[in-house]
Amino acid sequence: MAEGRVVVVTGASRGIGRAIALGFAQEGDRVIVNYRVDQAGAEETRRLIRNVGGRAWLVQADIGQPEESRQMISWVESQVGPVGVLVNNAAAFDRSFFLDVAEEAFDRSFAVNVRGLFFLSQATAQKMAERKSGAIVNLSSILAQEGVPYRTVYCTTKGAIESLTRAMALDLADRGIRVNAVAPGFIDTETLRSGLPGDDFLRRVEFYTPLDRLGQPADIAEAVVFLASERAAFITGQVLNVDGGITAKEAGPKPE
Repeated sequence: MAEGRVVVVTGASRGIGRAIALGFAQEGDRVIVNYRVDQAGAEETRRLIRNVGGRAWLVQADIGQPEESRQMISWVESQVGPVGVLVNNAAAFDRSFFLDVAEEAFDRSFAVNVRGLFFLSQATAQKMAERKSGAIVNLSSILAQEGVPYRTVYCTTKGAIESLTRAMALDLADRGIRVNAVAPGFIDTETLRSGLPGDDFLRRVEFYTPLDRLGQPADIAEAVVFLASERAAFITGQVLNVDGGITAKEAGPKPE
């Protein structure tokens, strides 16, 4: 039986990243679980992967530091195998009001969400291009398209990711590399719950969502795994919204 692809998932120690890593493991792929500081969370991700018969390697690297990203890819290529899929999931968040955003928070968000993603993708694509094969999936957000208060920096970085996805796809098409993005809506994670004012707000979000529920990390994982697969062989340069219908919603209140 042929070995599965080598899949690098950044920020895979919890939440959506963990679900994505597990989703690829269930497809028979070899998964690189990247984390920055949460080693215990990364080890839990690896345990869950092993529970379904998968294989995983933990690699600590701060995606906001391009040299660490390049070292990670070099190690993976030499010790595990050629990278077939890169999933750029790691992200920095800032919940400051626009007038209060500090330069340090702005710079950190762009360092991870845009600059880090750019140079990690570049290092990985350089290897993929030699083989004329590969898939890169970026994690955006519906907040690239739908503004909300107290998220100006985050919204800006996700907008940049969507533009970068399209431009990368064009540059890399003749190298055999497909590039797409998934834009999650409101997904039930620790990160989401820590940034919301309470259960009443969550119920309002569910009511506002046409499918009447919060998304689950596995919903995003299914979309990412699909876009990285041969089933999506003719898809590149696209942003797939996985949001329960929020971005398709008509103006005005939901009918009773």
